[in-house]
Amino acid sequence: MAKAPALRKAEPPVPNRERPDEPTPYAASKDELIEFYKQMLLIRRFEEKAGQLYGLGLIGGFCHLYIGQEAVAVGLQSALTPVDSVITGYRDHGHMLLCGIPPKDVMAELTGRAAGISKGKGGSMHMFSVEHKFYGGHGIVGAQVSLGTGLGFSHKYKGDGGVCLAYFGDGAANQGQVYESFNMAELWKLPVIYVIENNQYAMGTSVNRASAEDQLYRRGESFRIPGIQVDGMDVLACRGAAEEALAWVRAGKGPIILEMKTYRYRGHSMSDPAKYRSREEVQAVRDKSDPIEFVKKLLEEQGVPEGDLKGVEQEIRKIVNEAADFAEQTPEPDAAELYTDVLVEKY
Repeated sequence: MAKAPALRKAEPPVPNRERPDEPTPYAASKDELIEFYKQMLLIRRFEEKAGQLYGLGLIGGFCHLYIGQEAVAVGLQSALTPVDSVITGYRDHGHMLLCGIPPKDVMAELTGRAAGISKGKGGSMHMFSVEHKFYGGHGIVGAQVSLGTGLGFSHKYKGDGGVCLAYFGDGAANQGQVYESFNMAELWKLPVIYVIENNQYAMGTSVNRASAEDQLYRRGESFRIPGIQVDGMDVLACRGAAEEALAWVRAGKGPIILEMKTYRYRGHSMSDPAKYRSREEVQAVRDKSDPIEFVKKLLEEQGVPEGDLKGVEQEIRKIVNEAADFAEQTPEPDAAELYTDVLVEKY
């Protein structure tokens, strides 16, 4: 009987493989802190209003709110330059606002109006704006990771110095196309920051029940992609991680993974009663880790008067209410719009 071939001894790990430095929290000025506060508050109040409009039947289809996760997008996108690109999944309203898309245009899209950023044809999950370097809103779980890798390839091919920020969730982290993308991105040293928004629950299943390796920042190790785990409820930690990741990628060292440990206060979508977790769990996170309250306390410690913060709240509510009024009053698309933007013809 023939002997089985001897197994080769496993090679030891590559010694002293270069890694990015451990990020430190961003040292924000008072003006920067106020801006972070405004941006997070805008997302929070915008999403609350979207939830109200959904309840009134003015928003159709699916609607996924970003409430609780505001520090992630604000911290990361505040570090981007105009040449950089952003792509994400279907929990996308906050990312769009941070790309400079006016709240009226986003709210009008949510309600399916002609004045929406995608002419009322994208809705909550499929908004898009090349002008603002925002490449979607994608409803297929994990699909944006491959597309974001393509955006990274485009930046490298053009030599424009841009980086793609490609967001996905803890559920999408288990999708096969994610790892095909990792492999290509590292082989070609593409300028992509893969951002895993780990909000602890993929739809209704906790991450440690669905993932054999629940430390998601390690998911790129077999592709030699470094990863960093970040407190996604702290906007200064998020901005600090963004600075480190951007320095790594812009230096031509290839992609990097940021696992942002965050939490969503609402269900997966508006149709999710979220019975898989207790009210006490959600309230405990709100009480201890709310990203907006964290910055509010920092501003109070720096001597910003309570009246100024109330003024910011009033300003944001006015912007959001005006966006909602606009979205309710502006007309729906003409029926002929069904046949536009379906095909791009190149001659």
